[in-house]
Amino acid sequence: MLMLMVAMIATAKDIKTVIFTTTPQMHCANCEAKVKNNLRFVKGIKEIKTNAETQKVYITYDPKKTTEEQLQKSFTKFGYKAEKTTEDAKIPVHENEECDNM
Repeated sequence: MLMLMVAMIATAKDIKTVIFTTTPQMHCANCEAKVKNNLRFVKGIKEIKTNAETQKVYITYDPKKTTEEQLQKSFTKFGYKAEKTTEDAKIPVHENEECDNM
């Protein structure tokens, strides 16, 4: 049993999470869906969480398959620019922007 546990720990993947904010900003569930749907097949991504209220995209990924820089560049393929941020960062919401994802 002990050997099995040691083997499982040794083969566990080093999974990381990075937080991005986007330009244009996410305004609604359609904006969040656009981000998720366009990122879901990027190599190495394990999970994507979006939050339009805080303007953050949380990406959990396998660093053996991709990098933060590659993830950031993948946003440009669907018309967004991504900037790395932190959990505590307060992102101002641009009230006057219009949503193109309706």
